[in-house]
Amino acid sequence: MSRPAAPEALTEPTERAGRGWTAALSLANGAIWVGWYGPLQILLALQAAELAPPGTAKESVLAWVTGAGAVVSMVANPLFGALSDRTASRFGRRTPWVLAGVLGGAGALVLLAGAGTLVGMALGWCLVQLTLNAAFAAITAAVPDRVPHGQRGAVGGWLGAAQILGVVAGTGLATVAGGVVAGYLACAGFTVLGALPYVLLHRDPALPAGRRPALRLRALLAGFRISPRRHPDLAWAWLTRFLINLGNALALLYLLYYLRDVLHRPDPDGGVLVLTAVNAVTLLGTVVIGGFWSDRIGRRQPFVLWAGVIMTVATGLLAGWQTWPGALCAAALLGVGFGVFTSVDFALMTQVLPAAADRGKDLGVINIANALPQVAAPVLAAPIVQHLGGYRVLYGVAAAIGLLGALLVRRIRGVA
Repeated sequence: MSRPAAPEALTEPTERAGRGWTAALSLANGAIWVGWYGPLQILLALQAAELAPPGTAKESVLAWVTGAGAVVSMVANPLFGALSDRTASRFGRRTPWVLAGVLGGAGALVLLAGAGTLVGMALGWCLVQLTLNAAFAAITAAVPDRVPHGQRGAVGGWLGAAQILGVVAGTGLATVAGGVVAGYLACAGFTVLGALPYVLLHRDPALPAGRRPALRLRALLAGFRISPRRHPDLAWAWLTRFLINLGNALALLYLLYYLRDVLHRPDPDGGVLVLTAVNAVTLLGTVVIGGFWSDRIGRRQPFVLWAGVIMTVATGLLAGWQTWPGALCAAALLGVGFGVFTSVDFALMTQVLPAAADRGKDLGVINIANALPQVAAPVLAAPIVQHLGGYRVLYGVAAAIGLLGALLVRRIRGVA
């Protein structure tokens, strides 16, 4: 007697994802990044400067607020990923969390717009991270649910393109909206509208109620323990992503202050927008091509390695060539490297997942490697800038950390 077929949600996909589905998923992903990076690039820095008490450095205020939000992100992403794995809604495992996350994120951005104290600012940003990570965890898990291995580099490339366009759009909205409050409201509106086509137009494979794992807290928490000994490729891939993202986070955290206090740009807000746009142009030139090329030759490691090396060179420019032309060149090189890294590393990560039933949870654990650098970067950056040599030393440290991450990708054995 043959075993019953596994439900669609728990099988490895074989049919290529369609263009409409990929476009809608990418738009929803970009909308989430608008909700994150309008605040991170511009609005939180301006808010921190306004609300910092006399005698308290704005850098320290920004560091603690963004660090607190990153802690929430680090917990929320795997938690909501695990919950989506267990969701047996007729609308699918992922879609309900995408919708709830973007609606909650938009509401949190509205609350953050009205924050008049540092406590209110910190709580608002933590709520933004909590809710948008629910949506992001579901969107990330939808890729291994629906996309075969040989297409994941390309789909990762389109998601990466949407990510950087979201960063640019968020930065642009925050810059031109006409103030901190208007910037938050504009980002909130875009976050909701961008996710609607995916939520309304595309079917998400449903998990039959009889196949849903029991939602017990002890079992849920135990599932987050992934043994590096049993899954060494996953561990090395996680460490590679963490170190490269940490180097990138150190390079970007104080960009507004770097332009204002080191390069003495007359319009640092506009300078951030220009650098973000330059970065976006070069990133868009490599992110999709890198993913397609990686799919075509069937290899991931060389792309991740050389992307990390290029990003290291770019960060080194910020340390050694502290001029506006130097910043422009660094932004361009960072875009080239991060574009390839974004698409190919994502595809690599989906190929080291232990089990189809836990894709959301496992990708959430992997995504800690995106959030944890946001916690570690302020802890490292603030004392370096204030007491240990300033921005030159900060960017030198960032370059060294990113290079180490790039080299460690060679320790992965199961993915070429």
